[in-house]
Amino acid sequence: MSLNDIIGRVEGAPVVKKAISAPEVLCEAYHYPRPSSFSRGIRVELGDIVILFISGTASVNERGESVHVGDFRAQTRRTFSNITALLASEGASWKDVVRTTCYLRDIERDYAAFNEERTAFYREQGLDPLPASTAVQAVLCRPELLVEIEAIAIFRKKPASAGPG
Repeated sequence: MSLNDIIGRVEGAPVVKKAISAPEVLCEAYHYPRPSSFSRGIRVELGDIVILFISGTASVNERGESVHVGDFRAQTRRTFSNITALLASEGASWKDVVRTTCYLRDIERDYAAFNEERTAFYREQGLDPLPASTAVQAVLCRPELLVEIEAIAIFRKKPASAGPG
């Protein structure tokens, strides 16, 4: 599908936005021990096209606590798991992800390990093509967090199933 096809399908269609969440694995940011003001992600519908904008996500549990402190690889795996749950909450998967931005606290120390974990995870997901991605060094919101990832997914809205009739 070309960009012109997408534009043609959404011209005149209302833009529908709603927050997304996966409370079974990740609480809302405003429920953190130190509350923060952002949505876990936003679902945007343009006609039959859905775009998920997933906020920077880290190794945080359902109580808003940082987990796997000091273990970069475990934090990376938990981050991917949290994003997986956010995608699933909207009927999406990693196969719908088109872009990630990956923030590493110490890119020189941790990039090789990050790339190994990401490569293994993407292989498990059977991704082809891989999402576009950028990795940058950043000071993250909590000193114990070593990695944070944001993602964008795009997919077609699933048709409503025909109910009993």
